[in-house]
Amino acid sequence: MKDKINVLSLFNGMSTGHTALDNLGITLDKYYSSEIKKAAIELTQHHYPKTIQLGDVTKWREWDIDWQSIDLLLSGSPCQDLSIAGSRAGLKGNRSSLFFVFVDVLEHIRQVNPKVLFLQENVGSAPKLDVGIMSRALGVYPVRINSNLVTAQLRDRYYWSNIRTIEEGMFGDLVTDIPQPKDRKIMFKDIIENGLNDNTQLPNLVYVKNEEVRVKTNTVDGYDVMTENDCLNLAFPDSTTRRARVTKGKSPCLTEANEPLYSLQCKQINPSIEAGEQPHNQNRVYHADYKMPCLTESFARRLKVKDYSVRILSKVELCRLQGFPDNWCDVISRNKAASLLGDGWTLPIIEHIFQYLPFNKSN
Repeated sequence: MKDKINVLSLFNGMSTGHTALDNLGITLDKYYSSEIKKAAIELTQHHYPKTIQLGDVTKWREWDIDWQSIDLLLSGSPCQDLSIAGSRAGLKGNRSSLFFVFVDVLEHIRQVNPKVLFLQENVGSAPKLDVGIMSRALGVYPVRINSNLVTAQLRDRYYWSNIRTIEEGMFGDLVTDIPQPKDRKIMFKDIIENGLNDNTQLPNLVYVKNEEVRVKTNTVDGYDVMTENDCLNLAFPDSTTRRARVTKGKSPCLTEANEPLYSLQCKQINPSIEAGEQPHNQNRVYHADYKMPCLTESFARRLKVKDYSVRILSKVELCRLQGFPDNWCDVISRNKAASLLGDGWTLPIIEHIFQYLPFNKSN
């Protein structure tokens, strides 16, 4: 097994592949990144200043690379034309057709290094026709993994890889053989920060009635009840079909199109004053374990459902939805982080897949 490897990452984004390799203790010699987003490059160079930036993926034939030395090729080609939330133009779309650039690069490397390993990712809502086309182009069928097993986010994705495969069916089709990760049972409530750090109010769509916080939706009842365990998506507030959506227990898939996402926080207003101060439980937020505090007669008299805040998810919470450390995106703005995280990979999923790489691991 090799002690150091060379990696080429197409559509590199925020270098999740690099982070996963580091966390597994796989030593890198060179890490090449093809990326054009300025914020993505800034974040990558902050964490990994030795990264070799190559620029536009469509100009790959101009790159000065020892192609034979590439051990691992990574690709998360654009999903916008494949996603159910996108145009559905499929692989013929201007952005998702870049998948075939990845295929060209892979075939070029295979000519000089037939043993190169690869990972390609795309959305679980991709049309079956396009999934079949991609599978035949790569010579392997994908495994389908939802990030909700390892994070608080619903993120259904296909992963094509020759890292570990198995032959299946009458014709011995090659299939990506990555087992499903163990369910960590992380819920949306588990990633929410303590404290009311934003008082964004949405009076037109969020309101209180019959002791419930309700969200106007295009359902039979005309609303959904929102609790502190739920995530609110208001990406299309004026839509006649999906005005607002409440996702129970998890967040919806984090994408730039779904932003911003919101959480609900209810407050206990504790009027007790000790020595002229209110040192304990003032404006306390109850959400950490989806429980309300002990219900006593005195507490019941002062509990007001109207004491709530609906706020945009913080940068820390967005990082947690993709399995990153809280401070990972500190050098960029909240909205830039949301864009990169939404376009990127779920870190614990990539770590799970990479544990099957045949390279030396120190962790």
